[in-house]
Amino acid sequence: MMEFWVAALALTIFLYVTLDGFDLGVGMLFAFDRRQNSRNHMISAIAPVWDGNETWLVLTATILFGAFPLIYSILLSAFYLPLILMLVALIFRGVAFEFRSRAGALASIWDFAFAAGSFLAAFIQGATIGALVEGLKVVGGRYAGDAFAWLSPFAVLCGLGLCIGYMLLGASWLTYKTQDDVQALAFRTLPWLLAAVLLFIAAAFVGALAIDLELLRRWTERPVIFIFPVIGAIACLALSVAVRWRVPLLPFLASVAIFGAAFGTLAVSFYPYVIPPAVTLDEAVAPQSTLAFMFWGAGIFVLPITIVYTLLVYFIFKGKVNPEQEHY
Repeated sequence: MMEFWVAALALTIFLYVTLDGFDLGVGMLFAFDRRQNSRNHMISAIAPVWDGNETWLVLTATILFGAFPLIYSILLSAFYLPLILMLVALIFRGVAFEFRSRAGALASIWDFAFAAGSFLAAFIQGATIGALVEGLKVVGGRYAGDAFAWLSPFAVLCGLGLCIGYMLLGASWLTYKTQDDVQALAFRTLPWLLAAVLLFIAAAFVGALAIDLELLRRWTERPVIFIFPVIGAIACLALSVAVRWRVPLLPFLASVAIFGAAFGTLAVSFYPYVIPPAVTLDEAVAPQSTLAFMFWGAGIFVLPITIVYTLLVYFIFKGKVNPEQEHY
């Protein structure tokens, strides 16, 4: 039963990062085009799906709370401040999304709020991952660090890196959903974003060596990890080819593969720990009775229904948006 919830947790995290990642990326890409028509076009590309994408964040928190309560308690204690800021950013971003089309002359203010909320949410998610990779101070099953221990130079680097990665996803999505000038902007931006992502990966690797990151030692112990960097390299090549030949959907699929390779690398590096080097999966999992109770509700009904709903929404709203008819 534990294996099921580990797989469900991995699935919900990956779906949130990739799906909400691209609409956060589109929000940050507002800075690259100040024309209101272009921004309306970008908003139309994410309007049918953006709020549903955040459902996966709720499911991730629910699985942690029910199936892995020790992890939930430690993470909430360690990242209380950044998580509150992230939620405020997501809420403010949602308000800006709804208000911008009704603000008239003040639309640019809400556009800035939408972009700023997207950046803050993405940055905090990346910084949180960076702090988790560095390791949390846990004593007796409780977080023993201070409120700002998460804000290290390596975590800041990871926060900026995830912002760039989300913009890569966002620009890739725009190549599929938009037309004319916005699509052209996305194709022009993608090579620079890909180069920035690769630069971040190199900087993160150097930073990990500088702080003697424990997870790097797993690479020599588990050669299977190198499969994921190879997949990432192939995805980068596919993205470059797609940009060169202006193939609309392939950049997004390649960007998702890049994130999948990074996610797989982290997952294999972490195992069997969830919070390295302090808490393992076996230590964090809830009793079997709790896992079984959740399975017959969330596992059998909620998770499959959410997956089907997500697939249905993306199928119904497939294809390019029409900027002449859709304004948000």
